[in-house]
This record gives sequence, C-alpha cells and structure tokens, in this order.
Amino acid sequence: MDRELNEEELQDLYAWIDKISLSRPKRNITRDFSDGVMAAEVVKYFFPKFVDLHNYIPANSTQQKLSNWDLLNRKVFSKLNFHVPEETVKRIVLSTAGVIEPVLNALREKIDKKLEHTTENILDLEYYDTRNQEKPHTEIHQTEAKLVAQLAGEEMKKDEKSRIKNGKLQQTAQFYSDMDPTLRLILQEKEQAVMALQETVEILQMKVNRLEHLVHLKDMRIEDLMRHLETYKAKGNTR
Repeated sequence: MDRELNEEELQDLYAWIDKISLSRPKRNITRDFSDGVMAAEVVKYFFPKFVDLHNYIPANSTQQKLSNWDLLNRKVFSKLNFHVPEETVKRIVLSTAGVIEPVLNALREKIDKKLEHTTENILDLEYYDTRNQEKPHTEIHQTEAKLVAQLAGEEMKKDEKSRIKNGKLQQTAQFYSDMDPTLRLILQEKEQAVMALQETVEILQMKVNRLEHLVHLKDMRIEDLMRHLETYKAKGNTR
C-alpha cells in the first residue's frame, strides 16, 4: 500500500476511477478523497449493500475526515479484507500528495478479488440451493443444466452492458468538456441518476427471471414426486 505507483499504473488507476459514478467530479484526487466520502462511493458502486452513504459526511474538518475513514475501516473495508493503517489515514486526511493513489490501487485489487470470488460462487450462494437434493430423472438434470447456462449468459450480458455504459460515460465526458461547468454538473447528475435507475430495473428483471426458473424447477420436482406417489398407490391396489 505504501509502494509508489509508476506513471502507467497511475494512468490505469485514474481511468478506473473515471469509470465510476461519483457524486463529485474528480478534480484533484488528493483532495477529492481526503474526507473518505468518495472512497465509500467507490465501494458502493461495486457492492451497494456494503455501504450506507448517509453515514459519511463531506467535510473540511480533520476530525470528521478521520471519523469517516475510521468508519470505512470498521464497517466497509473489513468486508473486503482490507485496512488502511492509521498513519496512512492521517496523511490522506492532510491531503499529502502521492498517498491516496497506492491506497486506491490496493482497494481496487481487493474489489476485483471480491468480485471474482462472488462470480465464482454466485450459483452456490444464491441461485442453486437445490444442487444437493436427489435428482432421479434426466429431465430435471437437463432443466438444471439449462438454468446454469442461462445464468452464465446473463452474467456475460451484464458485463457487456457495463462495458458499453463505461464507454458512454467516456464519450459523455468529452461532450461536456466545453460546456458551462454549472450546467455540465447538473446534466451529469441527471444522467447518472437515469443510468442508476436503468441498472436497478435490469437487476430486478434478472432476479425475476431467475426466480421463475427456480419455481419451474420446483414444480417439476413436485410433479415427479406426484407421479411416484401415484405409481406407488397403483402398485398397492394391485396387491
């Protein structure tokens, strides 16, 4: 975390930050991140449930900035197995040049690792809780295979939409470069709000689709058990 980044690493980090929807435009990264609010927004962009933004107060006072970073360490970064040392926090709060970049780069690595782990286990943790149940018939196996394939396809579509969204953000930033700053800020805020709503709708639709598949799978299992029961009853009546 204390390692100084080279120019290529810095440009890559800045490009990553530029792709994230933040409440304030990035002007001076050392000052922008000194109060911890934008660091909280970075994590919330990838893990919305990890962060309650109303707990982080934009501040100029050193005490409030320290409080924000302390809360980040305890409530948010701990979920990513990440921690910013106290001495480093003090230097960030004082807007010491060259300190925030290595911290954000390390945070980025933790976020990427968490995202990778979440993707690998998404079926086990959220959508595939029937894997250990008995599945005696080929039809059920085929349905489950289709479900897995569709979920994987939806994840790929989500990644593609994210790349398209990031490309649109870069194009928008170029379009806004010659615009009046006040008008530009208003338009950017409106556009970010619209994109956030669109993303929420997409996520909800994906969840609905997955639930429908799970309900269908459960219905098939119930029908299969009913057939077994009818067969068992028929055999009992013939004895």
